[in-house]
Amino acid sequence: MPARNHKQWTANPPLKDGEWINSRIYSDPEIAQEENEKIFKNMWVPVCHESELPAPYDFRTTSIANENIIICRGPDNEVRAFLNVCPHRGMLIERRPSGSFMEGQASGNPKRITCMFHAWQFDMKGNCVYVAREKEGYQDRLCKEQVGLRRLRCEVKFGGFVWINLNDNPSVSLEDWAGEPFECLRKTLDEEPLEVFHYHKAIIDTNYKLWHDTNSEFYHDFMHYHNRVTGFNDAYFARKNEAFDHGHVVVGTFEVNYENYEGFESRADLSFPHLPPNQWYMVDLFPGFNFNLRGSALRCDTVTPLGPDKVLIEFRGLGLKSDSPEDRMTRIKHHNSIWGPFGRNLHEDLIGVAGQGTTMRPDTEPRRILHGRQENQTIHDENGMRHYYEEWGRWMDRSPIAPDMPFSDRDDGSQVVNAE
Repeated sequence: MPARNHKQWTANPPLKDGEWINSRIYSDPEIAQEENEKIFKNMWVPVCHESELPAPYDFRTTSIANENIIICRGPDNEVRAFLNVCPHRGMLIERRPSGSFMEGQASGNPKRITCMFHAWQFDMKGNCVYVAREKEGYQDRLCKEQVGLRRLRCEVKFGGFVWINLNDNPSVSLEDWAGEPFECLRKTLDEEPLEVFHYHKAIIDTNYKLWHDTNSEFYHDFMHYHNRVTGFNDAYFARKNEAFDHGHVVVGTFEVNYENYEGFESRADLSFPHLPPNQWYMVDLFPGFNFNLRGSALRCDTVTPLGPDKVLIEFRGLGLKSDSPEDRMTRIKHHNSIWGPFGRNLHEDLIGVAGQGTTMRPDTEPRRILHGRQENQTIHDENGMRHYYEEWGRWMDRSPIAPDMPFSDRDDGSQVVNAE
């Protein structure tokens, strides 16, 4: 078969609805903005882990859908979240990525969230406790009790992760949102406190969904020499991709043969509670959050879209808080040898999605992206992506194969004449 001409290259493939999508959904700026409004502002987002706020008055800052957020632990040990915005003049209050309010800042007192612009101060519950020259400026027209921070829905769940929803009235509770996919690991993650021992982030010139895609299928393990050597056996190929409500997928476990890779060792001695040795589970949550437990270490990825062709990915490695110093060092070594910035796998995945991002920039010609592999929902099946984009279409009310068509009007892919 000769190489295809333009008409053949852009034609719809001979696959069914859901087995391919239009690349415009990765490159269209309007779609990217709409995703923030329709999806990310209404989702439960795991922003950090409670161990990153170990003491009262500790805080972290982040963002969801361009909204700046501050998460802090109060003196009552409660973790709360607020918009990181002063109600006075809309100033960003805290610029540091993390720290403590225990010590006073240049503009304010200890144990207070202080806006440096005009020295307004707030407590760990978001109450305004001080307005500079309040009576002189506002007389009795406005008082500090009326100008607290904007609180956000915040819960600590599933092994101590901190979840935020920008919607005051989310359509589904956090338990109903993620409880079923986490069931395979719930007993393990809740057995004893976990602790973050590794953090790094990457800004990649690609669409956030492409990172999610590479976590949703293992067909790309041909790219990972380590995975081929330690895992390509009958048990590996029999692993199931199980779909759950809300677009989530769980990848079933098998025993990884680490000792087959030169210089590596079994991780059985540091397996997480209630799991057989050297297991590998993965919980993939819509619209782009991943919990990956490989024997002795748990990895969590969170995505923050920065545009149609740019994404911030935050990577965390976690172990047991009760680890001895020796066990912790071993756990860190195990984690970083696979998933650290210079590990065996992570940089290869990033190269893959960066290559896709290069071909799907905002002004590139739309083309057909195939999700049509069918292998009885096992590890090289692409059912995880088909399930994901079905959910994406519902939230966006856009057909993944014809983005200008409402999802409710979708038709079999072979009948869509012009999907551009």
